[in-house]
Amino acid sequence: MQEYLEITIGAVLVYNFVLARFLGICPFLGVSKKLDTALGMSGAVVFVMTMASLITSIIYNYFLKAPIEIGGKTYNIGFLQIILFIVVIASLVQLVEILLQKLSPPLYKALGIYLPLITTNCAVMGVATLNATQNYSILKATIFGFFSGLGFSLALVMFSSLRERLELADVPKPFQGMAIALITAGILAMAFIGFSGMC
Repeated sequence: MQEYLEITIGAVLVYNFVLARFLGICPFLGVSKKLDTALGMSGAVVFVMTMASLITSIIYNYFLKAPIEIGGKTYNIGFLQIILFIVVIASLVQLVEILLQKLSPPLYKALGIYLPLITTNCAVMGVATLNATQNYSILKATIFGFFSGLGFSLALVMFSSLRERLELADVPKPFQGMAIALITAGILAMAFIGFSGMC
């Protein structure tokens, strides 16, 4: 039980993909101007990270981990890991894109280019690769993926809330726009360093 607790707390707070590992910065900065779009992107990323962790873990544990034997010869197909992971992630993102286009056209339009960019989001690929590197079981990988997505969502929602408040603040001219956003992101990342001793 303690191991699962470490995985969950570590994924959300200690090793947060955006604020500690600095992966997935593109959608973090691009979609964080409004809380509504941040929440929509958060839901999409949690779904993709969880499902990608589950499916890639199954592929890794049952097909890529151990060498296979064909016609008396042994082959190690572990080199296909990245290619197969990308195919799984791209398929899941396509599914999310189709669902959002049908169920919530305004959110689909608001997310714009950042929705298909989940495919190339380093955080999603990072969670799948870390599951394989850490040799997590399918259950552990799925839990890690889900809570990593929640950690990404936490960072995104906090950052978008701060950016909405900054719109009303009297920011000096040289710091307006992306400059104050990057400074805010840096301060938020420094705040998350306080969780580093938990796991």
